[in-house]
Amino acid sequence: MGHLPDHLEQGYASFMRGRFSFETERYRTLAEEGQKPSTLVIACCDSRAAPEVIFNSAPGEIFVIRNVANLVPPYAPDDDYHSTSAALEFAVQALRVQHILVMGHGRCGGIAAKLNPSEPLSPGDFIGKWIGLLEEPAEQVRSRAIKDDAERQTALERTAVKHSLANLRTFPCVEQLEKKGKLSLHGGWFDISTGELWTLNTDSGEFERQVAGG
Repeated sequence: MGHLPDHLEQGYASFMRGRFSFETERYRTLAEEGQKPSTLVIACCDSRAAPEVIFNSAPGEIFVIRNVANLVPPYAPDDDYHSTSAALEFAVQALRVQHILVMGHGRCGGIAAKLNPSEPLSPGDFIGKWIGLLEEPAEQVRSRAIKDDAERQTALERTAVKHSLANLRTFPCVEQLEKKGKLSLHGGWFDISTGELWTLNTDSGEFERQVAGG
């Protein structure tokens, strides 16, 4: 009773013997001076698409927000609870990150749920309400009449990234800092099966494969 699952206990032991022992001084500095990440990554909570792993990040390098389908809601100051918006506010206004990356990924369950609706998992239908944010990008994809299921899924995954970037700009703090050149926004899409990273070309509006090392 009270013990962690074996794989977590073993992983922690490995972490202490390995990475922590190599980066003890870095952790000590982070503890004493606080975090100063330059980049915020908004990613999916999918266990296969962890940004810290994909970008081989050191402790304190990136601030990460993860939710179902890596969505950013529009700016909506009201009495509801806004986890993603709260973390975004903290990253931009308190930590003063210089970059924000919205990163989608292939085979995303949240995107699939929007394309293939099913019965709610619970009376609250929290997932259904959350992916309701995808209605506009889903309509854009439907208008393209894509016949292949996999191609349609990828199209929505990438269109949703663009939609989240547009929603980011509805936050006054994001809009103002971007206009001043103090904050840059980026879009990305990670292919789980190949490890390929595709990044959004803001001029063309298309995703281009990132060449490793370049």
